[in-house]
Amino acid sequence: MAAVGRRLWGLTYQTLRQTSSTAAKTGELVKPPIQLFGIDGRYAHALYSVAAKNKILEKVEKELDHFQKLASKYPQLTNFITNPTLNKQQKQAGIGSILKEQQFSDTTANFFGALVENNRLRRTLGVVKAYKTLMGAYRGEVICTVTTAKPIDDKNKRELESVLKGFAGKNAVLKLNQMVDASLIGGMVVEIGDKYIDMSTSTKIKKIVAALKEAL
Repeated sequence: MAAVGRRLWGLTYQTLRQTSSTAAKTGELVKPPIQLFGIDGRYAHALYSVAAKNKILEKVEKELDHFQKLASKYPQLTNFITNPTLNKQQKQAGIGSILKEQQFSDTTANFFGALVENNRLRRTLGVVKAYKTLMGAYRGEVICTVTTAKPIDDKNKRELESVLKGFAGKNAVLKLNQMVDASLIGGMVVEIGDKYIDMSTSTKIKKIVAALKEAL
């Protein structure tokens, strides 16, 4: 599986780097600030490498963010990129017309071309999220998502941010995302960097129930 992943990453990078004369002349890769895994991570790494060589990291990020907003605003676009019945030619024509209309850079356009060519267009939003993660790390940001059963009041939010900043590191820029999930019942779930901390009441109850079942 690792070998297949490396081949896929290499093919994706080769496809993407055709957009830049600089990238075409120099075959070395630009190392991302953090290592991501999975298909989304590999495509994000390849795009980051080419965008870095072209010195348009932020431009590509803005374009991907714009595409993400379009997909959110127009459900038919999301349906299009995830539709498994469309062939490559249909997807290339459809996505190409959108990118041309929005005047996206060649690097971003070729990124979408690589997704279509490898039958990965349905992974677009996942790759966009992964690229944003790389850019956050590039800027020294640490993304933290806190999910609670009820919204956190201002006082507890300030205390939580203080604790999380200490956990993230003195020089890190903490980006806190708050989410509400009533099924947690109480407590919270914290995702910061590559760490996942589940302190929810629902999980505690599940562990107690599982322990009771084992004892019977």
